[in-house]
Amino acid sequence: MPRAMDLGIRIGLLPAGPTNSILDVSGVGVGHATVWRDDPDPPRGRGIARTGVTVVDPGGNLFRAPVPAGGAVLNGAGECTGLTSTLEWGLVETPIFLTATMQVGRVYDAACQLLGQEDAGIGDEDVVIPVVAECDDSFLNDARHMQTDLEDVATALAAARASVGARVPPEEGAVGAGTGMSCLGFKGGIGTASRVVDAGHTVGVLALTNFGSRERLTIDGVPIGRLLPERDAGEPVPRPAGSCIVVALTDAPVDSAGCNRLARRAGLGLARTGSTAHHASGEIFVAAATGLRAPRGSVARVAPLVGRDLDDLFAAVVEATEESVLNSLFQARTVTGRSGNTSPALPVDAVAAILRAHGRAVT
Repeated sequence: MPRAMDLGIRIGLLPAGPTNSILDVSGVGVGHATVWRDDPDPPRGRGIARTGVTVVDPGGNLFRAPVPAGGAVLNGAGECTGLTSTLEWGLVETPIFLTATMQVGRVYDAACQLLGQEDAGIGDEDVVIPVVAECDDSFLNDARHMQTDLEDVATALAAARASVGARVPPEEGAVGAGTGMSCLGFKGGIGTASRVVDAGHTVGVLALTNFGSRERLTIDGVPIGRLLPERDAGEPVPRPAGSCIVVALTDAPVDSAGCNRLARRAGLGLARTGSTAHHASGEIFVAAATGLRAPRGSVARVAPLVGRDLDDLFAAVVEATEESVLNSLFQARTVTGRSGNTSPALPVDAVAAILRAHGRAVT
């Protein structure tokens, strides 16, 4: 499946990095564990699973050398553990784990166990509060039963560590935490993109997309959702609410206050694709910057970017978030899950034809 840029879709003005993904930020890794099973209900099985875990790792030992971080909430009908301490201290001390709503506890427990095994100081010298964020995949996934295990979290974390320095983008669409997610009337999931600013700094974004309604889908300013044929009458569709988690990372020297400001800009990128932040949707954004990383308990001796010097980074977050949503759609295949519910893939050929008819130079 093509990514948005492969089709000639150009979002914004800034250039993308080499892989056009969050992996373009030095030291960053992304890993997935996809949980897909077609079991009978308990006790004979675990039901229909279309779910998983995705890990975004800013790199290195975050307990020994945390990175400045911040966050923002556009609509709060969701959960992100560790966000309050991140906002209070201005630091992130663990990788960022993404999963389904009903799996947060299991992923949190696994993260504590796995990170504690890596560094004996965790739980001894000090505790950590893993950052675990969620979206609701219950349209496709049987959320009544616990579908993820310690091994799934371990797989995603190990894959994230192994992906550092990769020359290709990570898997997108119906993979990892995105396996059961739907977005703007079609199959969504994981999407990522990057931008490089004039000063040479890179901004990378990864989005877990599970929001919006079909009629609001907008691509490069074109109201695609209103121009595509409607779904068959009576066909089950996911509720328009459902959430979106956005993780934005940069190698720029940005402090926690700046990270809070970067995180807020993710909402502008979502809006450009058709998000209106429904009442029951959770749009939660986390941003971190490795350019001011310092050993635990100390402060970096580098002046942070402030004021107007952040403007290009703001634009980069907006553009990369918008393109990440599009990539989550373009890369996802049709998925049928519990109760026969189906989330269809975006009809790429039809979308390309509409974009060409509106003057976009797509292939």
